[in-house]
Amino acid sequence: MNVLKLSASVAGVMLLVGCGAQSTTVCTDAPMSEWLDQTAFQQQLLSDGYQISEFKVTDGQCYEIYGFNPAGEKVEIYFNPVDGSVVKEEKE
Repeated sequence: MNVLKLSASVAGVMLLVGCGAQSTTVCTDAPMSEWLDQTAFQQQLLSDGYQISEFKVTDGQCYEIYGFNPAGEKVEIYFNPVDGSVVKEEKE
């Protein structure tokens, strides 16, 4: 029984360590005055065929969307808010 408790404890610690190991994606250090307008940027994405379920500004100074790309794939994408370039894209 002690082996089972030890295994559960080790698994719990590893889970906590794994959660803390995630880093923030940083997109820019430019001031917000240099960023693309949020509404206009979202409109451009919609015009390009994206479907946006959620749009937000992250702690790492990115524009982030959850939704679907033009190919219909479910995605999470981080954009540089200064030039609109993709910094990170994850397909689900």
